[in-house]
Amino acid sequence: MDLSTLTQITAARQRSDLIALGPTVVPLAGGSELFADPRAHLTGLVDLQTFGWAALTVTDDGLVIGATCTLAELSRLPMRAGWTAHPLFYQCCTALFGSFKVWNVATVGGNLATSLPAGPMITLAVALDAEVLVWRANGSDEVVPARSFVTGNMTNVLADGDVLRSIHVPLASLHAQTAYRKIALSPLGRSGAVLAGRLDLLGAFVLTVTAATVRPVQLRYAALPAADVLARDIAAIDCWFTDAHGAADWRRAMGLLLGEEIRVELELAGGRA
Repeated sequence: MDLSTLTQITAARQRSDLIALGPTVVPLAGGSELFADPRAHLTGLVDLQTFGWAALTVTDDGLVIGATCTLAELSRLPMRAGWTAHPLFYQCCTALFGSFKVWNVATVGGNLATSLPAGPMITLAVALDAEVLVWRANGSDEVVPARSFVTGNMTNVLADGDVLRSIHVPLASLHAQTAYRKIALSPLGRSGAVLAGRLDLLGAFVLTVTAATVRPVQLRYAALPAADVLARDIAAIDCWFTDAHGAADWRRAMGLLLGEEIRVELELAGGRA
């Protein structure tokens, strides 16, 4: 969709170029969501692609994903020795149904910043205990846990002028066993529930619930919980919601079903380790 009210697009090449951002001037990454709806209040965009940020950088303590990394680039992340969690990257990419055209423009940072409940990059970042680097409008840097970044349906910790710079996935999470489940009301529909489980090397278990809730919910245990304990905690989640992609009671039921499937899968995986 054309954004017919725009009068300027700034190609950002240094951080000072971000001074143009504000209530009516917003960052442009891939634009797959930005151009999806009328936004008559906008007068300008600041293109982040011209920064030339590296898409994927392997470091001694994990993986850094540039905010402008596309889903296509992320889906091709090479496997490395010990990265047991590697399949989760591709699995979460496939939760965003779209043509190859969408995959080649939609960005990891844009998916997080849009903060739709069904955003699969939110699932990935939260499930792997990632941290998000935010460039604040005042020139400061802030590292935010991914589980705290999204605050509600299309809301997050970014203020006018802030930019999501990168996502850091810790090495310990990359070495964990993971399990993934997604369900939607139709084969090509937006996700109604996306859950990801993680079993760390020391036995800690983390279940992340997204798409079914207005914000990501994470349940954490020192060890794999019993089925009734996990079911009790999933049932106690208080932010299930209803929209065209599923009713709250259905989403809660799917959370219970898929959460138990994940628990069993990781219990078996732990037994094989």
